[in-house]
Amino acid sequence: MKHITVLLSEDHTVVREGIRTLLEAERDIEVIGEAATGRQAVELTRKLRPDVVVMDIAMPLMNGLEATRQILKSLPSTRIIMLSAHGDDAYVEQVSALGAAGYLLKQSSAHVLAQAIREVHAGKTFFSPALAQRLQNLQGKGSARFDASKKERERLTSREAEVLQLIAEGQANKQVAAELGISIKTVEKHRQHLMDKLHIHDTAGLTRYAISAGVIENSVQLTIV
Repeated sequence: MKHITVLLSEDHTVVREGIRTLLEAERDIEVIGEAATGRQAVELTRKLRPDVVVMDIAMPLMNGLEATRQILKSLPSTRIIMLSAHGDDAYVEQVSALGAAGYLLKQSSAHVLAQAIREVHAGKTFFSPALAQRLQNLQGKGSARFDASKKERERLTSREAEVLQLIAEGQANKQVAAELGISIKTVEKHRQHLMDKLHIHDTAGLTRYAISAGVIENSVQLTIV
């Protein structure tokens, strides 16, 4: 039997190890790598080429949404299942617009996660039932809002999205420059571009935008049942 290879991306070590242990009990699933940040997830996916990536949305340095965007840009056949503590409209819209194959709430059981992995590997999509209904309603009744939300996200480059997250996490220009391996002057240019594109004029405004757009969120652990 050929195993479905999986990369786990989750910043909480205990949660990640628990998910790995439970998935390895499944005969047809093999966890071949683990990542603690979105940036690590991008690097390991390009290196290991897993069939499925299980991607937490809320991670430091680079969140799962931006990591998904970068992975699908370079490896469009990769199947990605997003995990989030939240199922509100903003997150549902973003996950769908990015092209992720699945979206599970962190309250989902390990059994459901294993089922989702098999479904997306088979070329299907798998959304938690409540999220699937919400997505259908958004696309049907609020298509204008859905399209506008997608276009707004697409205005930001990958680098701008990374800078936005680091700023929202409270890092100063010097820290952002060190983290991304770029000059402080370049960081300042990205910050200004963000403000110009989003029509925001201060750091507090960028932080509020990052929270409302799902760039950063409060993390809640996956319930293992």
